[in-house]
Amino acid sequence: MEEELFETDASSSLKDKAKDDTVDTKAGNLVGYVMGRFEEAEDARMIDEERWLMSYRNYRGLYGPETQFTETEKSRVFVKITKTKVLAAYGQIVDVLFANNTYPLTVDPTSLPEGVADTVHMETNPQAEQGIDQLRDAFGKKPPRAPLFGPNTELQPGDTVYSIERRLGGMKDQLAPVMEKLIEGPSPSPTAVTFHPAMIAAKKMQKKIMDQLEESNANKQLRLAAFDCALFGTGIMKGPFAINKEYPNWDEEGTYNPIIKTVPSTAYVSIWNFYPDPDSANMDEAEFVIERHKMSRSQLRALKRRPYFRSNAINSAIERGESYERKYWELAMEDDRAHDKAERFEVYEYWGYVDTEVLKEHDIDIPRDLRDLDQLSVNAWICNGQVLRLVMNPFKPSIIPYFAAPYEVNPYSFFGVGIAENMTDTQQLMNGFMRMAVDNAVLSGNLIFEVDETNLVPGQDMTLYPGKIFRRQGGAPGQALFSTKFQNVTGELMQLFDKARVLADESTGFPSFAHGQTGVSGVGRTASGISMLMSAANGSIRTVIKNIDDYLIAPLGKALFSFNMQFDYDPEIKGDLEVKAQGTESLMANEVRSQRLMQFLGVVSNPVLAPFAKMDYIVREIAKSMDLDPDKLTNSLADAAVQAEILKQFVQPAPQPPEAAGGPPGVPAPAAAGQPPQGAGVADMTGGGAGNIGVGAAARPGEQGFSGNIQ
Repeated sequence: MEEELFETDASSSLKDKAKDDTVDTKAGNLVGYVMGRFEEAEDARMIDEERWLMSYRNYRGLYGPETQFTETEKSRVFVKITKTKVLAAYGQIVDVLFANNTYPLTVDPTSLPEGVADTVHMETNPQAEQGIDQLRDAFGKKPPRAPLFGPNTELQPGDTVYSIERRLGGMKDQLAPVMEKLIEGPSPSPTAVTFHPAMIAAKKMQKKIMDQLEESNANKQLRLAAFDCALFGTGIMKGPFAINKEYPNWDEEGTYNPIIKTVPSTAYVSIWNFYPDPDSANMDEAEFVIERHKMSRSQLRALKRRPYFRSNAINSAIERGESYERKYWELAMEDDRAHDKAERFEVYEYWGYVDTEVLKEHDIDIPRDLRDLDQLSVNAWICNGQVLRLVMNPFKPSIIPYFAAPYEVNPYSFFGVGIAENMTDTQQLMNGFMRMAVDNAVLSGNLIFEVDETNLVPGQDMTLYPGKIFRRQGGAPGQALFSTKFQNVTGELMQLFDKARVLADESTGFPSFAHGQTGVSGVGRTASGISMLMSAANGSIRTVIKNIDDYLIAPLGKALFSFNMQFDYDPEIKGDLEVKAQGTESLMANEVRSQRLMQFLGVVSNPVLAPFAKMDYIVREIAKSMDLDPDKLTNSLADAAVQAEILKQFVQPAPQPPEAAGGPPGVPAPAAAGQPPQGAGVADMTGGGAGNIGVGAAARPGEQGFSGNIQ
């Protein structure tokens, strides 16, 4: 509830502030329109609410009103296997989302980036410099800045042969001293130093997005959404919105003087308060979304301090009193609380399209290029018949800032299917068999007596206890007490219970051994066997993680990218960039990934294949697979060059006489003990081959942005 939108239009802001002095008397049409949409969405999701209530009760271990017990059923036991499965799925999703203590989100340049060069290089060999001079003579002043050696030999739209300065992005200032020596495209020469401007911009943007997610505590919000995803079938997030965050700060005199910064933020939205367009199957098709808020008086008054909210409308809504009424599902989830009223206000947040005429009635400043449209995307807040806020959608491109990720996609519904719904029937079967087993155990564990009262003295207490004595009639023939043993079928019932549990494993895709069940037999008795079983069990969760990648992580990352480009523009991160979600890559075991990387590193260690491998990327990925920070472990090319110079001071050969005593003329003396032979360079010491620094020289693509060979 702390989100604020940036003020994108000064004139619109002035108009909204002026409207605070007068009560909005034209709210009826908009309020009726929004409430009509809300009732439409509420009626359409009624069946979904029933599914969610059943899932919630199964998770909590509560019987619903549809379960009727007979008088003979004494047991009310509920075996909460649903809770175990939901928590197992939730834990696995969270492990993937926050593997290596980071978010599964990367920003990379596109395959053919526009507006920024993918690769530029600079020759360091004197012979190559002579070739550049020949090109300079051939073209008069400068060589063409089109990619001479790359696959794309055409100039960009509006480009010229001298416009490489405009295609360096954030590296323009850093490469200014060597601008004359730069040629766009990769170099075929091993002596060239290569720079990656597009990669530099991508990694700067990635770091900025990661920092913003950490600042907004997105990990907490994502965990809540992941839990809803596992339990109810759909997890929902909203954002990004701008909030003012307070950073503690004390000045030199010891006075508390906090620093206020405006940062983008994300928020978790409960599935119960989310009302989407009933005719849409996903957020891309949704025409509108309504979020229902439960706010106190202080929270409602706090809206006055946020942009575009109307103070008089908020005061009027407060004067009308609390209006929040609990829905039937709220009463059921709150253990059937008797009171349906709450000391809160019911506020509706609407994102979607309205007619342009409605905006004109409310004196909303519409840009000239949008005035001819029949409908426009807006954000409106409604409470007690008052329009608390009405602004045009500030995002460019215009989006509804909500993201709904299904656990399992239901192609005919907006909401997905969760773990609890998948095992509804098997949960009922397990409860039924367990109740029968308990009732049978109670009966079979006690004797049933048949009493012939004609043989007993009248008026005796029939209560049984150890040492009980019954008095018989004198001279009465026959036995007075007869005991009956009830048949014990608990074993058969427990076998049926185990069978229902196996069916629960099948219906959810989560086998019991995946969340801690012991006593696994068969192929699971060995380490390799259990590894194969776990790999097969990851098949179902892989689809879930892919859904979260496609419907939540990737759209949220793209929204943050657009937010930064629109409201916090930085020319150093401008580029043709692509946001990718990589949650599925985290499912691969680090041991397997590390082993494959080491095998590939052994293959490309061959000097013939080494030029075809990106050693900087390989080294960084090996560090990641070992759960190590690659930024702290790997060197940039510049740092590697410095270390190579230092190593040269330690590996210089000891001075030798011109000719060794007793040796043939012209043959150098053998090296002293512990010294390398004459002519051995740094490349021989590092094992990287002639002219290579080796693994330590790998450039970090997110920082230095260039790679190459140092002679």
